[in-house]
Amino acid sequence: MQAVKLITSYNYSALTCGLRHKLTRIPVAAVVNGQHRLQSAEAAAIPSPEGAPKVYAPKIESIVHEITNLTLVEVADLNELLKKTLNISDAPMMAVGAAPALAAKEEEEEEEVVVQKVQTSFTVKMTAIDATKKIPTIKAIKSVMEGMNLVQAKKFVESVPAVVRADISKDEAEKLKEELAAVGATIEIE
Repeated sequence: MQAVKLITSYNYSALTCGLRHKLTRIPVAAVVNGQHRLQSAEAAAIPSPEGAPKVYAPKIESIVHEITNLTLVEVADLNELLKKTLNISDAPMMAVGAAPALAAKEEEEEEEVVVQKVQTSFTVKMTAIDATKKIPTIKAIKSVMEGMNLVQAKKFVESVPAVVRADISKDEAEKLKEELAAVGATIEIE
């Protein structure tokens, strides 16, 4: 009698486990070539031929339908939950098909930015001097350029065209141009 109860309970347990497994479709781990793989009771999808429209599983279509009916707040919550659940970082991801279009859009924005740039640093360049006003020009250069003595100022004036100052503001450049133009130098601001 004990043996009959044991066999009956064993068969009953095996039967209920098998049914439970079929109903819940729990993935089963299988060992193939020393690797653990999860197997599902569902059949694998057959790839569609090239050029044919892809047919999606009804499960996927229902998920997409449900997501399209969500509000923006619900989509944000879904996104946050998926990131937490799947342990995904906040690094931006780009779809492969969207890359060329996005790159073209960025190039257009860069071109617009280049057009809108305002020059903030200027270069003052002496292009010529009045030969009759060489001495006042040398004195003006000596006073304008820091750390320059009279001999260096003379060599600088004789080596025209030369850059007087670089990377200065527009106001400084205008002021410097007026000072040097007053003593007979021809000045360009770049």
